[in-house]
Amino acid sequence: MKLIATLTFALTSAAVLVAAAPTTGDVTPYICPDQVLVSETYIGEDKHVKLQTFTCPLATESKVMPAKRDLESRQTNVCGNTCQTFCFPPSGGGPNPNDCHVIANALRFDSQNIGALFEIGSGTNNTVALQYSSCLSFYVNQDPFDQLYCRTAWAGVIDWVAPNCQATQNAHGGLCVATDQQFFIQVQHS
Repeated sequence: MKLIATLTFALTSAAVLVAAAPTTGDVTPYICPDQVLVSETYIGEDKHVKLQTFTCPLATESKVMPAKRDLESRQTNVCGNTCQTFCFPPSGGGPNPNDCHVIANALRFDSQNIGALFEIGSGTNNTVALQYSSCLSFYVNQDPFDQLYCRTAWAGVIDWVAPNCQATQNAHGGLCVATDQQFFIQVQHS
């Protein structure tokens, strides 16, 4: 029952992100009220994939850490953690899988030339967003601690979700939610 409630929360959060994001052009994804753009740069061999990092202010009542994590490391390596894919119905309006593959290749290039892991700050809904042409993908940290994740794993999720959550599957993008709900990766039209 707890898993269903947690999954429902994650999917509801993702649905809000999908519904709130503009559908054309260069976008700033909506993550939370009062979101703050922390950084913006371009990645990949040709530096044509936009990377933005966002943070969300924590409400005073949300600063309480889960008891099971109190004595654990303040940084969690979630690289290789499994996630479950969900597609967004109905069909139509998904990203071009070729544009998404450009993002995936930029992640692989940076993995080989910068480092295999990237860090995302702590707190609910701290996000790294990647955009190229019609494709927008973002990684949302739902854990109260910093996370490390593999660039190549994110690339693999993008290359799976983009072509498998299209009109032929009655979808228009999708996301992959970590089985422990610590993060999710979303792929949608920009």
